[in-house]
This record gives sequence, structure tokens and C-alpha cells, in this order.
Amino acid sequence: MLNSVMVVDDEASIRTAVEQWLSLSGFSVQLFARAEDCLAQLPAHFPGVVISDVRMPGMDGLQLLERLHTQDAELPVILLTGHGDVPMAVEAMRTGAYDFLEKPFTPQHLLGSLRRALDKRQLVLDNRALHQQADLKERLQATLLGMSPGLQQLRRQVLELAAVPVNVLIRGETGSGKERVARCLHDFGPRADKPFVALNCAAIPEALFEAELFGHESGAFTGAQGKRVGKLEYANGGTVFLDEIESMPLAQQAKLLRVIQEQKLERLGANQSISVDLRIIAATKPDLLEEARAGRFREDLAYRLNVAELRLAPLRERREDIPLLFEHFVRGTAQRLGRDAAPVSGALLAQLLAHDWPGNVRELANAAERHALGLDSAQHAVAPAGQSLGEQMEAFEAQCLRAALRLHQGEIKAVMEALQLPRRTLNEKMQRHGLLREDFIEAP
Repeated sequence: MLNSVMVVDDEASIRTAVEQWLSLSGFSVQLFARAEDCLAQLPAHFPGVVISDVRMPGMDGLQLLERLHTQDAELPVILLTGHGDVPMAVEAMRTGAYDFLEKPFTPQHLLGSLRRALDKRQLVLDNRALHQQADLKERLQATLLGMSPGLQQLRRQVLELAAVPVNVLIRGETGSGKERVARCLHDFGPRADKPFVALNCAAIPEALFEAELFGHESGAFTGAQGKRVGKLEYANGGTVFLDEIESMPLAQQAKLLRVIQEQKLERLGANQSISVDLRIIAATKPDLLEEARAGRFREDLAYRLNVAELRLAPLRERREDIPLLFEHFVRGTAQRLGRDAAPVSGALLAQLLAHDWPGNVRELANAAERHALGLDSAQHAVAPAGQSLGEQMEAFEAQCLRAALRLHQGEIKAVMEALQLPRRTLNEKMQRHGLLREDFIEAP
């Protein structure tokens, strides 16, 4: 329940009395003698109510009401009026004031009006939160494409973890989209307006690793001309994405562990520690704990990085997402080149579904780009991996069923009409392909 109240009145005795009444009733009260001070400290989406006198020097209560509603049109404002101000207060209610109380008023009258205003504010903020969550889900669906159960679960996990200040370990095969997921964890969280710094640990020579991460002072080593800010310091306040973390040298793993534990680092050649506020997102293909048991990775760092883990399924385990992704990449390439998107034939779609995609989404994107360019190699690149025509047709049929079930969110009657299939035939095909309508009903 909301309990925040801002009280604006130039009379100290009124402020004191109102604060005593409200504090005894469990409210959190802020007092202001001037309307300008209240405006300066009003946070966005203030979780409470403003109570203001009408007649005050400088900005009066009606001007304050107008300014408050410029920032938030649904913020409840209760006006305190003298006897001669009642007609003016009634007019103010027509223009947006929640209520007015004529002085002198009783504590019961004030508390009753305040509680009703807070109930209304709660509904408004709850509604905004629902709309914001729906907007985030829609944006995330457009970023992490796919309607397979695994992708839907991944999006839910990303939204949950984006708002939580914990380190995350992303596991997945090469080309499965680990950096895109890391970027979503950053972009959909409170650090979105701060730096996102991506670093591929396998691409940095071991001799340069420490300077790259931690920076250096002038003269710290041969060739160190001038001060250099490292990647970790540059990302202060934001997120560091460490791809292929299993490739990090053991010596640097120890230093990274200290940064995570203490939120401090030292540049090479410096004696002074620098405080940093970082979220670490690491990505790996192998199991870090197995790497630790083999002596190739620090076990304590593995646990520090793996506060939460996200597993990205390879593309071969979510084949129903292949047509959507392929068409998305084809459209993107065509738009970039200023040409019409090349159609995707049924035969090509069958080939796409039959291929195992060892390079995952990255390989699929390359195949889509070649298709958009009209290159013959596109068909050859996705040739079926030893599958018979019957097996390819089965895969294509399963995809058509999944696409229709997904489009109509498991509504069997609508799927029957879309595919022009009788109920019994649809049931048999769904059973043969292991499809359940419940899996295609969008979670609330």
C-alpha cells in the first residue's frame, strides 16, 4: 500500500499539525513551506499524494496544481482552502484537483480524503506498471525472435533477471546468440543508459589481457605511453560482457574475482584503487565447473559468475523458430540493400528445417543473406543432412502445424480452418508430431 504524502503550506503550525496526524496514522510525510521546493523534489511516478494550501507567497496552490499535472496528469492533489477560497477550489476540482478541504478541518476528514486519493493512485501506478511490462515484453519479442517453448521461457527469464542486480552466466554453442541475450539483460534493466562493454576473452593476447581489462598508468610497462582507462573502468555503472570467459588466463581470473568481490580495481602501475559499479555477464560454451575440475578455471570465480544461469538452446532443438528467423534475416538484408525480399519456397523451407545448423543462428543469418542476394550457394548451404524426402516432408508438416498453432495460440477450431483439416486428422497429426495445444497458449 502507498503511504507517501507531500504537504505544502506556508504556515508552520498547519504543517506541524498535519505531520503529526499523518505520522501517527502510519504515513511517510515530507513538509514544504514553498511550492517551488515541492516541485524540485517530486520524483517521477511519485507513489503518493500532494496536499497543498491554496494561498501562499510566490507560487500558489493552483499554480502548483497546474505544474504538477504537467509532469503527471494523474497525480492526486488535495487543496487546503480558507472559507473565501471555496468557489475557487471547486473550480480547481473541475480542472483536475482530487479534493479540497476547508480550514479548519478535522483529522478524520483529512485522513478519509487522503486514503481515497491513495487508493486511486495505487490503481493508476499498477496500471502503468502493467502497460510498461507489456511494452517490455513486446520489445523483447522483437529482439529475441522465436515462439518455441524454449524461447518463450528465455524471454521470461531475461525480463526477470534484467531488473535484478546479479551476475549472469550464459551457456550456449557458438553462434547461438549469447551476446544478443547479454545486451537484452542490459537494455531492459536499470543500467540501460550506462555503458555496455563487450569483450571476447579468446581474442585478446595473454600479454595484453591485464592492460585491456584494468588499464594502465604511463610507463607501467615498455610501450605504455600515457594513461589508459581499461574496459572494466570504462564500463563503470553499466555492464561488462565477457564472451568465451573460459579463455581468460588464470592470473587475470584472480584479479577479476577481486573486482567482483570488492567492486574496486587498480590500473597497471598504480597504487590507488578505483571504485567501480559493475554487472558482469559472462558467456561460455563448456561447463565452467568442469573446466575448474580440470584445473583450467578458478572454481571460486565460476561460482561468482554463475549467480544465475541462462542456457541457450541450439537451433536444431528449436526448429520451429527457423522459418521466422530466416524470413527476418532475409527482410533485413533486402531492406539494407534497397531491394524486394526474395520469397521463401516450400522446398527451401523443407531444406532449412532438415539442416542441423552447427553454426546456429549465425549460420542461418548467413544463409538468409545469400538467399536475399540471389546466390545459388544458398540452397547448397542448407542441403539436408542425409534425410530422405519423407523425413523432409514430415519436418515441413510439423513446422506448418506449429506455425498455425502458434499463430492462433492453440485455438484448435481456428487451426482447423486455417489448414483446412478435419478435427480427427488434425488430432492425429498433432499426436504424431508430439504437439500439445497447451504449449502454444501464451503465458499471461
